[in-house]
Amino acid sequence: MKRAIFPGTFDPFTIGHYSVVKRALTFMDEIVIGIGVNENKNTYFPTSKREEMIKELYKDNPRVTVRSYDCLTIDFAREVEARFIVRGIRTVKDFEYEETIADINRKLAGIETILLFTEPELTCVSSTIVRELLTYGKDISQFVPEGMNINR
Repeated sequence: MKRAIFPGTFDPFTIGHYSVVKRALTFMDEIVIGIGVNENKNTYFPTSKREEMIKELYKDNPRVTVRSYDCLTIDFAREVEARFIVRGIRTVKDFEYEETIADINRKLAGIETILLFTEPELTCVSSTIVRELLTYGKDISQFVPEGMNINR
């Protein structure tokens, strides 16, 4: 079975993240979306709410599961028996950084990383931007997948 993790560390609910998972499912049997727990990171939604939102988004897709984790990404991959890590990237700078991390993951744990660019029209949509817009009460419906409930 080809299982991958998608470590959406803080708020992996933007339409860009959704499109990366959707495309990864075209060649993976299963995706485990990992929600990183970091008490020092200022997130808009607490871990439990992020987990609930993403589970709701993928409720009709048995090939996607959602779990929170509080460890290194490679340790989480081992824990869920994933042989791949899927990462969404938006820019060349993201690509260069992720390529370096992918090399480290391969050397440390033998885990391959699959880097997928978001679609060009979504490159400006990041969780950071969406969180900021939410904070100021702006309409973010165009940046989240259809049907996503973003109420606190």
